Amino acid sequence: MSKTKIVTPKTLDQAFENVNTELLEMFLKKHKDYGKGNILSGKELGMAFRISEKAERLKNLLMTGGEPANETIEETFIDLAVYGVIGVLYRRGQFQKLEVEEEKADKS
Repeated sequence: MSKTKIVTPKTLDQAFENVNTELLEMFLKKHKDYGKGNILSGKELGMAFRISEKAERLKNLLMTGGEPANETIEETFIDLAVYGVIGVLYRRGQFQKLEVEEEKADKS
């Protein structure tokens, strides 16, 4: 999934770092499509609803063994983590005030 060359991890912290790279890539890709408006309009409650919907979809797929029609189960976990990071940034007032670095936005 990652565009960045990810080294095969030898430790759990390296594996964690690899996933964080994927989180950033997913954030940049979706931010390019959505911008900030979808988060800013619904605020924290909107994020909570999105997280809840993702979690329900995930539970359904895992309980039924169904094959996803759209995003993979792994992508759903990544989306949930990205929403968590956005929530922290929002709480700190950084999501509202800061913009994506242009170079990174162009690469996504």
